[in-house]
Amino acid sequence: MSPVRNGHGDTGPATRSAAQSQSDDLASLYPFLYAHPENVGHDSPGAGDLEAVLAEVRRSTVDKAHQIVALRQEVLARDSQRLAVCASAMAASFATGGRLFAIGNGGSCTDAADLASLFLHPGPRRRALPAFALTGDIAVLTALSNDVSFDVVFARQIAAFGRRGDVVVGLSTSGNSTNLVRAFEEASRRGLLTVGLAGYEGGAMAELGNIDHLFVVPSDSVHRIQEAQTTIYHTLWELTLEELVSTKRHPERESGRRSLVE
Repeated sequence: MSPVRNGHGDTGPATRSAAQSQSDDLASLYPFLYAHPENVGHDSPGAGDLEAVLAEVRRSTVDKAHQIVALRQEVLARDSQRLAVCASAMAASFATGGRLFAIGNGGSCTDAADLASLFLHPGPRRRALPAFALTGDIAVLTALSNDVSFDVVFARQIAAFGRRGDVVVGLSTSGNSTNLVRAFEEASRRGLLTVGLAGYEGGAMAELGNIDHLFVVPSDSVHRIQEAQTTIYHTLWELTLEELVSTKRHPERESGRRSLVE
């Protein structure tokens, strides 16, 4: 049995090294929490100097807020027309009986669930639409991961549930998630409308050539990418609902909308 010290587990060199690495990672993200006390009053606020730490937290928060506002403005200026076209295509799919499937990993998994929830529960006096997050069935996800591969957890579900005219929305900060790439390939083969949200320069998703509408957030910060992607899919949701209402008021647009999914 390994020795235990002070009621805790192994505290050997490997454990200490891992702990130090974790501490270094946190220090790179929050340097003002890890500065040495002798630096109090200098360029870096010291640990224990509460006022200095709070001032640095405020400054950091304001800087990040400015970054995401600027990034959202950049995305809007570049992609506003493409967002409208994509929303119109999504509305055409819903109008002809299509359903939406949302996919993503990690933080993008929660965004996928949020997107599906927006369409399912749009609020008072708004039309609920069929949308599903393919990240929610733990039995399916673990079965496919264990018996086949995590790379196919979304592609297999699209093969089982998807049909021509449905919509797949995939979110990835890097654009390199293999299970999203496989899902888009499967969706494209089956005639589904494909919508991708990526960061950085788009990664593998930008190289696929089979994503009908791809929106790339030009940033190398995972946090800012996800914040901007949240704005993008909320915009798509709003525009899709508006398009459906507008077409209901103007039935002559129905034929044009049908052509988007044929």
